[in-house]
Amino acid sequence: MTVETQVSIRMSRRRVLKAGAAFAAAAPFIARATSAYAAWPDRPIKLLVPFGAGGPVDVMARLLQPMLSEELKASIFVENKPGAAGNIGVGLAANSEPDGYTVLVTSNTIVINPLLYKSVPYDLDRDFAPLVDLAGSPTAFAVHPRLGVDTVAEFVALAKQKAGALNYGSAGFATPSHLAGEFFKNQAGIQMTHVPFNGAGPANQALLGGTVDMVSGALPGAHPHLIAGTLKGLAITGEKRWFDLPNVPTMVESGYPGFVLDTYTMMLVPAKTPPNIGERLSSAARAVLQKPDVRTKVRAMGLEVAAAGPRELKARIARELPLWREVVKVAGITPQ
Repeated sequence: MTVETQVSIRMSRRRVLKAGAAFAAAAPFIARATSAYAAWPDRPIKLLVPFGAGGPVDVMARLLQPMLSEELKASIFVENKPGAAGNIGVGLAANSEPDGYTVLVTSNTIVINPLLYKSVPYDLDRDFAPLVDLAGSPTAFAVHPRLGVDTVAEFVALAKQKAGALNYGSAGFATPSHLAGEFFKNQAGIQMTHVPFNGAGPANQALLGGTVDMVSGALPGAHPHLIAGTLKGLAITGEKRWFDLPNVPTMVESGYPGFVLDTYTMMLVPAKTPPNIGERLSSAARAVLQKPDVRTKVRAMGLEVAAAGPRELKARIARELPLWREVVKVAGITPQ
């Protein structure tokens, strides 16, 4: 045996011993991760909603909760943590244990907020793993019938006549509905005061109570009121009219070409959540959303089911980020 061969054998043995030591050190962690996955879920799962009750995200989470519970054979509950346009709840989710027991259900404000705040308590790419693009909806511009306007043109005329006296409510600063409202102001050449709320539900209640003159909000919050006639829909920001609101035109039909802005809801988990658990959550949510009766219920609430997986959600976020950056620029919003 040559000297070179002996050296090679000794080096190979050293590598094997090092690899064995590394595996031995990692074995307890691997065993614990495997055990945790096998046991999951063995305690309640929290769907964390960073907005108040009654808005589209809350409605979506509460629709999913019982059926997702059945699909996963687990106890699931919804917890609302509103504030700062969703930043408070999203920050809590980002810092939660990555164990599959905290699931964030939010809107695309999670994408938009870094464009509007100088500092946010999360990094979307670093802190979260995308699971499901749940459903989307257009923004609805709604007024109370007592305002006496029926169309966007009539509202714009009134706003110009009153020269800055009107106001509008949204689901909160930096939300898609806020941006849509500011974009509307810019495109129409009018002045209105923005009144932010902790969710679309409170904003619509304020409109019903006469606190604000108009609400710019995702369709689900206004939908039951538009159907009942307690609120008047001026327009929606979708590509086409909503199926059960045939008398509410789109903004494009109202004379604003290219005015198409959607709010969409999504499900994410902390980034270090075991991939197998993330996949089980994603598969279960998509299975629920693909049921015909669920699709019907979701659509009746003013949302259109997407039921797209992690890869599709990540691609959508990347695709729409430049659009929202342009909307922020056109709306003239300065980061706070």
